[in-house]
Amino acid sequence: AGPGSYTVGTMSERFDCFYCRDSLQGKKYVQKEGRHCCVKCFDKICANTCIECKKPIGADSKELHFKNRYWHDTCFCCVKCHKSLVNEPFMLRENNKVWCGDCTTSEDAPKCKGCFKPIIAGDQNVQYKKMVWHKDCFTCSQCKKVIGSGSFFPKGDDFYCVSCHENKFAKTCAKCKNPITSGGLTYQEQPWHSECFICSNCKKQLGGKRFTAVEDEFYCVECYKECVAKKCAGCKNPITGFGRGTSVVNYEDESWHDYCFKCTRCARGLANKRFVRHNGKIYCAECPKRL
Repeated sequence: AGPGSYTVGTMSERFDCFYCRDSLQGKKYVQKEGRHCCVKCFDKICANTCIECKKPIGADSKELHFKNRYWHDTCFCCVKCHKSLVNEPFMLRENNKVWCGDCTTSEDAPKCKGCFKPIIAGDQNVQYKKMVWHKDCFTCSQCKKVIGSGSFFPKGDDFYCVSCHENKFAKTCAKCKNPITSGGLTYQEQPWHSECFICSNCKKQLGGKRFTAVEDEFYCVECYKECVAKKCAGCKNPITGFGRGTSVVNYEDESWHDYCFKCTRCARGLANKRFVRHNGKIYCAECPKRL
C-alpha cells in the first residue's frame, strides 16, 4: 500500500480554489491532478472513500491505497486480529478485507475435527478419510484417552482404542472369556481362540483338524482312540466313529464295530439282525442249532 496521489500545502500567492473560487492565499490547500482546491472542497468533492469505514479520507488524514482501493491509515488493519498493517505484509481477500500473514495462514489451514481450531504447519496431526485432528485431540470415544498415532478402530463416527474396542465389540472366547481380537474359530455357534480350542489330553490345537467332543471335552483322533474310545469286543481296536465302520453295535456292556459284529461260526454279519449269545460268543439264529 502506498500514499495518496495528492499534496497538501499552504498557498503563499494569490490563487483561487478550483471549485468554490475562494482565495487560497494564506490558507491550507490541496493539489490533486493539477488542480488546487481548499480543504473543504477536497473533503466534499475529491476525497477518496475508505473501503473499510465507507467515510471520506480527508486532507488531514493519512491515506493508503492498493489496487484502486483506499483506506484511512487507522482503518488499514487485519480483519481478524485487528493488528495495524501499515508497513506490514498483508493479503487482500474476499469482500476487500485485508488479512495479516498469520491470520491468512490460520484461515487457510485445515480445521481440527476435535477442537475446530486450525492445524498449522508444524502441528502434529492425525488424518483419516479426509478428516484431520491435532494429535492430542484424536481421542477414544469410550475412555477419552489420547489415541494420537496409536492403533484404533473406527465405528461410524466414533473411534476406539484397542482396549475399548475389545471390551465393547470383540467376541468373547467360550473357554477363557477374554476378547478375540483376531483370528479365532467357531464351534457350535460359539467363538474360541485358536489357542483355546485344543485337545484335552495332548493340548494340541484342533483348528482345521478332525476331533471328537465328549462331554464338553475335545480330543484329537489319536488321543480319542487311546484314552476315550471303547474297544471293539471283536477286533480289540478302538471304535472311533471315523472311516470304515462308523456304526456301532452295543450289547450289554460290550461294543463292536458294525463289521466286527458277526456270527462266530459262519461269519455272517449280524448288525441289525437277530443273534444268539452262547458261552460269551455271538452266533446267528441258525448256527447254535448246529453246535
